[in-house]
Amino acid sequence: MTETLLDGIVGRTIQTSRLRASILERPSDQASRVVVFVHGNVSSSLFWQPTMLALDANVRAIAIDLRGFGDSEILPIDATRGVRDFSDDVVSVLDELGIETVNLVGWSMGGGVVLQLLLDHPDRVLSVALVSPISPFGFGGTTGEDGRLLYEDCAGTGGGGANPEFVARLEAHDTTADSPTSPRNVYRTTYVANPDAFPRHEDVWVDSMLTTATGLDNYPGDSHPCHEWPGFGPGTRGVLNTMTPRYFNVSGIVDLPTKPDILWCRGIDDVIVSDTSLFDINFLGQLGAIPGWPGTETAPPQPMIQQTRAVFDRYAAAGGRYVELAFEGCGHSAHLERPEEFLAALTKHIVAS
Repeated sequence: MTETLLDGIVGRTIQTSRLRASILERPSDQASRVVVFVHGNVSSSLFWQPTMLALDANVRAIAIDLRGFGDSEILPIDATRGVRDFSDDVVSVLDELGIETVNLVGWSMGGGVVLQLLLDHPDRVLSVALVSPISPFGFGGTTGEDGRLLYEDCAGTGGGGANPEFVARLEAHDTTADSPTSPRNVYRTTYVANPDAFPRHEDVWVDSMLTTATGLDNYPGDSHPCHEWPGFGPGTRGVLNTMTPRYFNVSGIVDLPTKPDILWCRGIDDVIVSDTSLFDINFLGQLGAIPGWPGTETAPPQPMIQQTRAVFDRYAAAGGRYVELAFEGCGHSAHLERPEEFLAALTKHIVAS
């Protein structure tokens, strides 16, 4: 069994009003700031450990396992609330810990969770840092910088888009590199751009992925048949459906009266959150990987980066501020792949809040 906690990190479980939540903490006796980290899909708080350990001593660093991930309680996810089951859980942890205001850091799906928390509880957020966040308009099924829906039923998004072989290998706790769909190979080919550049802790990251609870109420969730290509649309349960544009839209942050600063970090070689995402059904159709694609007029790939930048530009025009950092040779995980640059940017961002 891999030792998953790095030296200096403490893990504990707390009971909140909503769930039994597992958290990791890099304690600080002289903390003047609290930074809370929210992980992405098919991962857990374990991925944040190097960043937490590298932060200044005056920072209390906390990473929270979302429901159905890590060591937190496995509970059903109501996708009709978007990611609010997750963001409300995070708030319940803050309440239990007696933390009123916080600097938030979110990765991938966790970026969507952080933006939802900002939208619902702006008075509790001092700053927002995002690593490869999903588009403010969700994952898949939209076009244009304004996030216009392609189909009312959001065809091609949600739980039906998961690779069943990958799900089966998660369920089997497969730690091998025997298949392109094994969690280890998915990490190597999509989470990072060059896994050979930093092999340290790979076993920890794979163990983190394998904590993902599978099933219709968790990952990936359910789906429903629809008439439009590729023949399925989002269900109402589980992780992937929380990010479908039917239920998720946080572009309303533009209208918040108080706007904390946003730091947006991404990798130029990201293949997950991208204008050419290998996890976007429409882009896979364009590549010929999924037969029957109807073409760009009806099923164009989602311009995820363009959408995020457009919303953040509007946020800035309405009185907020944001910084975009795009790293060459970096994939989906700037906090792992560009740790020094990311830490410097995050530290500057937190101090300014």
